[in-house]
Amino acid sequence: MCAILAFCWIYIRKFQSRQESEVVSTITAICALAIALITSALLPVDIFLVSFMKHPNGTYKEWAANNETREQIENTVLHGYYTLYSIILFCVFLWIPFVYFYYEEQDDDNMNKCSQVKNALKYTVGFAIVCVVLLLIGAFVPLEAPPSQNSTQWEKVQYLFEELGSSHGLPALAFSISSLTLIGMLAVITYTAYGMSVMPLNLIKGTRSVMYERLENTEDIDDVEHQIERLKSKCQDGRPLSSRDRHNLQELESKLQVLQRRGRHLEIAERNCCTKVGSALRPIKILLGIVFILVALLFIIALFISNLDKALHSAGISSGFIIFGTNLTNPLNELLLVLQPVFPLDYILITVITMYFVFTSMAGIRNMGIWFFWIRLYKIRPKRTRPQALLFLCMILLLIVLHTSYMIYSLAPQYVMYGSQKYLIPSGNTTTDTTRTCDADAPEDQCTMTRTYLFLHKFWFFSTIYYFGNWAFIGAFLIGLVVSCCRGKKSVIEGEVEADDSDISDDEYVH
Repeated sequence: MCAILAFCWIYIRKFQSRQESEVVSTITAICALAIALITSALLPVDIFLVSFMKHPNGTYKEWAANNETREQIENTVLHGYYTLYSIILFCVFLWIPFVYFYYEEQDDDNMNKCSQVKNALKYTVGFAIVCVVLLLIGAFVPLEAPPSQNSTQWEKVQYLFEELGSSHGLPALAFSISSLTLIGMLAVITYTAYGMSVMPLNLIKGTRSVMYERLENTEDIDDVEHQIERLKSKCQDGRPLSSRDRHNLQELESKLQVLQRRGRHLEIAERNCCTKVGSALRPIKILLGIVFILVALLFIIALFISNLDKALHSAGISSGFIIFGTNLTNPLNELLLVLQPVFPLDYILITVITMYFVFTSMAGIRNMGIWFFWIRLYKIRPKRTRPQALLFLCMILLLIVLHTSYMIYSLAPQYVMYGSQKYLIPSGNTTTDTTRTCDADAPEDQCTMTRTYLFLHKFWFFSTIYYFGNWAFIGAFLIGLVVSCCRGKKSVIEGEVEADDSDISDDEYVH
């Protein structure tokens, strides 16, 4: 917990604008990012607990031999999921929107604190209504009407509250989280797929030379200044320029301002960067890039095999393409099972996979910025990211984390379902009993499913959408890989400074 909070604080402070920082939005961003990382870390814990209940020979450990004890542990994990998911619902539908709109209202200098709070609450009510609607759909639509059709309206309301307080409250939360997971799926297809391709290739290709970029930029400035002088020379005798020449002059002057600002940025970058350190780290970056691209390709292959397995061996759309175990050899699933005897290598690997998805998502968001369809809303840049952009960043990460569990299940279905559990196959002679890895054919009392798996497949229609989302993810990754390969080396100031920045932002970049 301390490590996660420390990382979140450092990460948010790294990207936070020094001139527009605001305490409430900063704390909200740090807490939201911490919740996302803590939730993603719960999956390895879930797999560890079900695996830790049994010995390698397939027998239950003494403390887990009682079915009630196992059920109590499973319920504890399930309550942990629901607690974290409830916090995510609170952040996505209430807290983050309120802080965002509250900060937006600060732009009006004539508005007092009470008016800011009122306006922020007014806009947040819309998000709260959506949350309530999702909870009601998940809780009550599948249910039958109250037993007494002649009951009063108040009695019907009481019935609804009683149902929400009963076991139907959990399906309501599950439906709401699954609905948010659909949005998270879109974010994964957009940002994570791109981050998995662009991050390693940027490490391998590196950046352009600062000196060469400055020389090239200086030549461009000289060329534009020459064109401007040539246009202005047409009106030296007092004759006005034609409308076409005036238009061209305005465009050239704007271009000159952009190039001059870019020149200042490159000069700042040359002063701030340490070329010797950069060249020393270059081999390490190339090695990391190669490792990351190999890992990404392994994930795509494992995901393709898993989806193909579902297409060939599941009951189809009506079942949510659900299968138990694996029918085709999945390399990542087999690797986790092979590492299982050497504790704790398999848990380390599943944790690394989970964190890899989170960090590639961060890389994708940073490289792309935050978009609404074809409109870019915010940029994510070190020391210069606006508070609203940080809140959007954390909200997107919260939604991505919700879908990450399903992605990891798709990569290693059998391991995510049962961990490293094994069970005994009796042969009539206790000395020749054999063990087998837990799968769908195992007796129900011999293998314990993870709470993650049960939660993911609570609603079959969501599973169907997730299945097609995996195909879209594979396609988005391949497209991003081709685009990243075709692009040349990025500029040394790409992602750090932009041509449309103001002079004030230049000063901010210096510090």
